[in-house]
Amino acid sequence: MNWALLIIAGLFEVAFAFCLGKAKETSGNEMYLWYVGFLVALGISMILLVKATQTLPIGTAYAVWTGIGAVGTVLVGIFVFKEPATFLRILFITTLIGSIIGLKVVSH
Repeated sequence: MNWALLIIAGLFEVAFAFCLGKAKETSGNEMYLWYVGFLVALGISMILLVKATQTLPIGTAYAVWTGIGAVGTVLVGIFVFKEPATFLRILFITTLIGSIIGLKVVSH
């Protein structure tokens, strides 16, 4: 159950990065709404991370949480914000995904 909470927490980390990207593209009231979305997603992500670390090792949980956030944010950057999808970028994201899976496999 706590692995599911950790994955959801990582997805909310992607959500708060997405909100920051959208806030950068907008102005006025719309920008402030994206910042509110950022704060809400950040809060949910942190609460779920804390809940997950009650039974998972902190080092593993934090690494997986940041890894999910990093991979998801890069993918959002590529697919939503039209950032370049270079060979090396994809290679390192693939390596990061393998590392996240490895941490899950070796955790107790």
